Amino acid sequence: MQVPYLVDLIASLVFAISGALAAYGKLLYKDIFGVAFTAFITATGGGTLRDIILGVHPLTWVADGNYLIAIFSGVLLTIFFKGYIKKIPKTLFLLDTIGVALYTILGVQKSLAHDVNPIAAVILGMVSAVFGGVLRDTLLNEIPLIFKKEIYATACIAGAFLFVLLNYYGADRNFNFFASIALIIIIRVIAVRYKIALPKLEE
Repeated sequence: MQVPYLVDLIASLVFAISGALAAYGKLLYKDIFGVAFTAFITATGGGTLRDIILGVHPLTWVADGNYLIAIFSGVLLTIFFKGYIKKIPKTLFLLDTIGVALYTILGVQKSLAHDVNPIAAVILGMVSAVFGGVLRDTLLNEIPLIFKKEIYATACIAGAFLFVLLNYYGADRNFNFFASIALIIIIRVIAVRYKIALPKLEE
């Protein structure tokens, strides 16, 4: 099993847990369908939009049942162990940060494999990462993080750009993969820790 494929499955599981936890916190009736549906949308939203833009058919999660197994494993883990998961400091932030970092770089990598131009690959990497969260937050009647002052999509773009740059200069693929993921996580953590935000546009 290749590393990117395994990481993609892990990312799906992480985003599913993120979506399920968010649903537990917001849904009036915390039935299993509502929790599972929110987790599913969170885990597949970004990748689905990316695949549609790239013309990938069938969609990744449709073609490979392992993605559905990973997603619903995340749902079950949340249902049965949510008490333990919630004890991890800033659980939702941590899961979301890991998820967007993984999805960004996987999205860039897949886009480049379909011979898109580097700028489009960066954008598609960002879309892969944030769109599932946008759908999750919209379903739960929350303002999506991408529209808040936090440095969120910008961190994804920075990591995606680093991946494209190192790829252009022929850096080791595994080093590039994990270095770019690490950059996104570091930027997100520092930005939240020190309350760093992009400048606000004047009205």
